[in-house]
Amino acid sequence: MKSVIETENYKFVQNRKCEFFPCHKIKNEDDFNCLFCFCPLYMLKDKCGGNFKYTNGKKDCSDCKIPHSKGAYEHVMSKMDLVMEIGSKRD
Repeated sequence: MKSVIETENYKFVQNRKCEFFPCHKIKNEDDFNCLFCFCPLYMLKDKCGGNFKYTNGKKDCSDCKIPHSKGAYEHVMSKMDLVMEIGSKRD
């Protein structure tokens, strides 16, 4: 009988030695997830699901903590079909 090992460790990474840690103000630094240091959903514009605004015509994600919170992995992965669809379009 084969044993299946389930892990969740790949969903959370933290780098306290980073000069910018934490790059957003949060209540509990122990929960700060650095896995998506640069959000892979930025290119989704208003479909990313995050808390952003436009400043001088640029998307400003400085108030968004979704990529750094618990459940970040699940949220990002739930949007990957849309990322791949947009990324596959030819101009």
